Amino acid sequence: MRVMVIVKATADSEKGFVRSPETMALMEAMGKFNEELQKAGILRDGDGLKPTSEGRRVAFDGAGRSVRSGPFAPAGEQIAGFWLWEVKDMDEAVAWVKRCPNPMPGPSEIEIRPLYELADLMGDAG
Repeated sequence: MRVMVIVKATADSEKGFVRSPETMALMEAMGKFNEELQKAGILRDGDGLKPTSEGRRVAFDGAGRSVRSGPFAPAGEQIAGFWLWEVKDMDEAVAWVKRCPNPMPGPSEIEIRPLYELADLMGDAG
């Protein structure tokens, strides 16, 4: 089962990366966690995202397109980073997320979403 593990943004993460002893310790802890994921054969990809102030959104309406520049709010509804994992089931994904260092200096949240597989889209025809 493939899952996307989404690190939700916070007001702090939306300020951008600030080098400090706290953030460097967090980066080190995350690096060690990523190594554990690799050794377990779970990690497929992952990275942190720059704040939404550096992003763009393209809105579609029929043939029309409009572009809006960030920042986008509320911060807690945005994405600060992600992993793509290959796990046995959702329980395994939850167990790994519980082992993750807190990804933010304060309260934070991680969301786990399964990816569609070909069998999901093909139904009985697959």
